[in-house]
Amino acid sequence: MFKEFKAFIMRGNVVDLAVGIVIGAAFGAIIGSFVKDIIMPPIGLLLGNVDFTNLFAILKQGSVAGPYASLDAAKAAGAVTINYGVFVNTLINFLIIALAIFLAIVRPIARMEAKKKAAIPPATETTKECPFCASKIDLRAKKCPHCTSDLK
Repeated sequence: MFKEFKAFIMRGNVVDLAVGIVIGAAFGAIIGSFVKDIIMPPIGLLLGNVDFTNLFAILKQGSVAGPYASLDAAKAAGAVTINYGVFVNTLINFLIIALAIFLAIVRPIARMEAKKKAAIPPATETTKECPFCASKIDLRAKKCPHCTSDLK
């Protein structure tokens, strides 16, 4: 059983998948920081000093009645909140990750494949159709092997 497990783990696909997940997690952390620390502050400034992480709606007051200055203060008081600002941050994060993957991976791979397809000459036909029996035969044939008709 251990040998089978070792063979499974050492397959190329499993190792590639593991590497992809680790790199994806690191890439996600980088993009998360990029959105939180670089993209969102100017957007919040343009919208009138709005900090998206502190946009929330209170469903139920906590042990200490609001208004709460921040989401952390509301959570500390035990308030039940809908954190739509965090959702906006996550949505923008996703869109930037999707754009980065499209520009850095999908688009270049599609261009490489298009170049490969353009470089491959079209395949030449090696068969023809017998005019008598409609069977596929070799281009060099002088007699149809199916119906034995003479070909010109």
